[in-house]
Amino acid sequence: MNWSDYLRQMGGHMRALGQAAPGPLEGFRALDAAAFKTQHLDAKTAELIALAVAASTGCDGCIGVHALRAAKVGATQEEVAEALGVVVAIKAGAALVYAGRAMDAVVQASAPTKAALD
Repeated sequence: MNWSDYLRQMGGHMRALGQAAPGPLEGFRALDAAAFKTQHLDAKTAELIALAVAASTGCDGCIGVHALRAAKVGATQEEVAEALGVVVAIKAGAALVYAGRAMDAVVQASAPTKAALD
């Protein structure tokens, strides 16, 4: 994927959306500005978090934007790789936890209930 082309295309779509329905786009921009006006995190840490969350949620637009921002604030490829490694571990952990929940649901669904025994 050519990320520069993709971001230009996405920007065009966002401008069109903003013209048709300006409120949500203005609200998103305000939220984004507030979230990245950090007091306790440095800009690089905030962008590494954003990029990791973007990868976790599967948002290509977010990945492109936060990859650019991370590079601009000096995040190295090694730092990005470590942040993304954490995402892989957490997503795998979440799948493991939810696999356990799914097993529990099947066990409960398979067990005879008191009402079924009456």
